[in-house]
Amino acid sequence: MAIRHREWITEKGTKGSAWVVDYYSQVGKRHVKSFAKKKDALAFEAKTRIEVNGKVHVADSETVTVAEAGKLWLAACDGLERSTVAQYTQHLNLHIAPLIGKKKLTEITIPAVRAFLDKLKAEGRSDAMVRAVRVSLGSLLSDAQERGLVIRNAVKDIGRAKGKAKAAARHKEQVTVGVDIPTPEEVRAMLAKAEGKPRVFMMTAALTGMRASELRGLRWADVDLKKAEVTVRQRADAYHEIGSPKSAKGRRTIPLPANLVAALKEWHKECPSGELGLVFPSGTGNIEFHANIVKRWYHPPQIAAGVSVNTGDLDKDGKPIVAAKYSGLHALRHFYASWLINRPEDGGLGLPPKVVQDRMGHSSIQMTMDVYSHLFPKGDDAGTMDNAASVLVG
Repeated sequence: MAIRHREWITEKGTKGSAWVVDYYSQVGKRHVKSFAKKKDALAFEAKTRIEVNGKVHVADSETVTVAEAGKLWLAACDGLERSTVAQYTQHLNLHIAPLIGKKKLTEITIPAVRAFLDKLKAEGRSDAMVRAVRVSLGSLLSDAQERGLVIRNAVKDIGRAKGKAKAAARHKEQVTVGVDIPTPEEVRAMLAKAEGKPRVFMMTAALTGMRASELRGLRWADVDLKKAEVTVRQRADAYHEIGSPKSAKGRRTIPLPANLVAALKEWHKECPSGELGLVFPSGTGNIEFHANIVKRWYHPPQIAAGVSVNTGDLDKDGKPIVAAKYSGLHALRHFYASWLINRPEDGGLGLPPKVVQDRMGHSSIQMTMDVYSHLFPKGDDAGTMDNAASVLVG
């Protein structure tokens, strides 16, 4: 491996020069790479010497561009859910390829990734979108690593970004009762204004904590009214396709309270039949659209019950226009978690964290605690402390 300074005269008669690194890869193939500055040539030579000795070097001529690697990456995603592949495709076509698609994989260094992420943000992408694209780029580079097209995954090498993410998580506001989580009084009022299928659906969501996709894909075959339990075995995605639960922990059995069992029994008599045997199908027995559930089943009872917020707009008669306070169905899942956690004297079940994790179908106990740790009883309220202290000091 050698570094030499090369000079020449261009066609225009001007003097040109470059620093050239001449080396053989671990497979004995000769490569020549030029640099405008000597310090860049020295840095490349030092890095390449280590890679060649470790038999892990990939020359520029033996790799591909980010856009080309992206096509290989998407082709390997066939086994993933359709919505996931669609998201990856959007990230590649709308964000990654336009900015760094022409770069060779070997050019995707830590500084290059930082510049790319900064560019995304400068062009108006939200913080959430930048994080999502960063994850997709990391997945693309991991796929390229497995193909031997690049040695390092610069996304994974950015340790500072991980530290920043943890710091941001510490400052993220936790879900709050009355803001993110409906209060028991609000849920009671919403159910009082709901009728038929919407009421049974909302009861099931609030008293099982099932995800919207799990409720949309729920079959009568998975509801055991005699044992008063429901088993989550599948879910319906955004494309109306039935698939497995979100994770292995998503497969779970949830006990049903007596009033929900009674409501489901009555609903079963009226439920539209269909080949899928769904509990909450459309009027034709097929998978219901998520938007229809939100707009037709979930929002109207909230507004009727006064569980609403002022939009700031006026109708044609000059009256304030109100909207549902809880826009997403996930609020009922949050409510279920809080109901499991709250003490019996506060109207809850007082279950331990591990049981809450199992009921919610979280992939890890860490996820449960990250979201809901502040809701668990601290065990040091005045009454508990007084009783404990009296045992010690009389």
